Amino acid sequence: MNKTISLHIIIFLFSYLCFASSSEFIALDESIVITVQDSLQVDTTSISPRHFENLNDIYTGEDYIYERSVESSGWWTRFKQWLSDLFRDLFSIKNKGQASDITDIAIKIAGVIIFLLVIYFIFKAVMNDEGSWVFGKSSDKNIIPVTDVENNIHATNFKSLIIAAEKEKEYRLAVRYYYLWLLKSLTQSEIIEYDVEKTNSDYHNEISSENIKNEFAYTSYLYNYIWYGEFDVNEEQFSKAKQAFINFLNSIKA
Repeated sequence: MNKTISLHIIIFLFSYLCFASSSEFIALDESIVITVQDSLQVDTTSISPRHFENLNDIYTGEDYIYERSVESSGWWTRFKQWLSDLFRDLFSIKNKGQASDITDIAIKIAGVIIFLLVIYFIFKAVMNDEGSWVFGKSSDKNIIPVTDVENNIHATNFKSLIIAAEKEKEYRLAVRYYYLWLLKSLTQSEIIEYDVEKTNSDYHNEISSENIKNEFAYTSYLYNYIWYGEFDVNEEQFSKAKQAFINFLNSIKA
């Protein structure tokens, strides 16, 4: 009997302890939930709406272009884009707008250079008969065109032309006439075969005699230096060049 009562007492105490623990756990859990709910803060501050106008006008330019349809654009646009990308790679430019500005400047500079080159070649083509530069010497304006003389050296009286050039102190032109007179004499002596398209090197290679070849090399040097060099030749310098041509001409006739 005592054992039975003791057993009931133990069961009762065990049940009471389990029930008390469960109640504390539930209470603890409820306190946690309540605490979480109590810690939530709600912002009740009034909000003033802001309005932005003319955004399309503000955010314009190359820096704000995020998508490009290069394939659907013209060849000029594609070329500028390719050039801009090239500058970005070469100079490590990260800003697309800066690369685009550099491209525009480069294109403008290239346009000016091309325009000047076109003007230069036009002027040179017009003045090429005298073999002068675009802004040639003022004395060259009185030079007799030598195109007809070059094409008809066998019918030209070079002696009279040289006298006229020396009288006007056109020493460069006189040397030019001496050189053509020399080609005429070499052709008549069957040493070379004259052709207006040939160069000094062509004639030099045609000459078989070493003495004549050396004389021709020297007079050709004088001609190139004075005529194509466009240096101011004084009377003394011309006299030395003139004597070299005369000696060569006399040796050919002999």
